[in-house]
Amino acid sequence: EQFAYVASHDLQEPLRMVASYVQLLQKRYQGQLDDDADDFIGFAVDGAQRMKQLIVDLLSYSRVETRGADFATVSMERALQAATENLELALQESGGRVEAGPLPRVNADPPQVTQLLQNLIANALKFRSDAPPRVNIQAEVKGRWVHISVADNGIGIDPSYFDKIFIIFQRLHGKADYPGTGIGLALCKRIVERHGGRIWVESTPGAGTTFYFTLPADALRLRSPRELRRAGRRDCRRRIRGSGPPSEDSTPLPPLGFQPA
Repeated sequence: EQFAYVASHDLQEPLRMVASYVQLLQKRYQGQLDDDADDFIGFAVDGAQRMKQLIVDLLSYSRVETRGADFATVSMERALQAATENLELALQESGGRVEAGPLPRVNADPPQVTQLLQNLIANALKFRSDAPPRVNIQAEVKGRWVHISVADNGIGIDPSYFDKIFIIFQRLHGKADYPGTGIGLALCKRIVERHGGRIWVESTPGAGTTFYFTLPADALRLRSPRELRRAGRRDCRRRIRGSGPPSEDSTPLPPLGFQPA
């Protein structure tokens, strides 16, 4: 974590200088040199922009633990509103629509809840099918935890990749087909685990994808994120040892279909 933060932070200044001068070359000399030179400059500008985004995403990933806010009562409906406002342009361009049922309050880091929802919705918009993207969000309180599902009608994911998609820098598609740095879902996993929850996916290629995750219910008053993680690990160990039927706290929600707006 410390290496990722220091490396990405210290890379920003030299990258900013490189990007500035390359963009200056493009602005001043584009069209005055041969076609190959214009292409080379364009490649350099594109590479600098992608590196900048990679550094920004890496910093966000490294700061989940070190720069996280204190846990507080969070309205998931307000967090969803903020997330969709941040994605307003992408929703308009794709013709996408986000629908949601009643969303409860959770005990969480407010900006990270917004980031979590925003990343999952953005993922649905990016990996859409030919049909206009539709995202359906549902939540249910189960004991000490809130189970949330984010379902889409996109291209789906092959089951063999379910574990890989949450690993940082793992990409299932080429940059030319779907731009991005491969950090978005890894960041989601890191946020959920900071809250002591878990995240998983169910999908069928060509038939959409549903992400599930858990966050502590607002009634849960533990003193620190460390205690929440310990509670989550205790639930996990209990399930692994088979000390009884799955508790109501950890039972996944069934797949949810889309509801008309």
